[in-house]
Amino acid sequence: MTMTAAPVGPQRYAERYPATLEAATQARRDIALALTTWGMPQLVDPARQIVTELVANAVEHTDAATIGASITRIGTESARIVVTDTSRTRPSPDKPAADDENGRGLLLVDALAHAWGSELVHGGKRVWAELRAERER
Repeated sequence: MTMTAAPVGPQRYAERYPATLEAATQARRDIALALTTWGMPQLVDPARQIVTELVANAVEHTDAATIGASITRIGTESARIVVTDTSRTRPSPDKPAADDENGRGLLLVDALAHAWGSELVHGGKRVWAELRAERER
């Protein structure tokens, strides 16, 4: 008898959080831990900032009861963060005035991510951001 290994798919971590201000802190911690466990410490800082912005936006701008956050390893030194909520309104970056205190979150995501976007899905939307180490760009 010959045995072969079954594919198990990419490494992935996913969780749902109550839509509260603490959700961003919890998701940031969990995603940083996943990246560290996978041996990708170079992605931890930008991932923390991105997940904080995406989760905070979902909490602040939707009436969702829970927010989903996941991270999937998509390469040797790259990962994709996904935040889901029940709103059908897709995010778009603001053009804040110099003295505005808010409205820069998606601009930060755009600056830190290799690519990002959103898509409508059954029951809401998913906002994603891909991170790559410099060597993989």
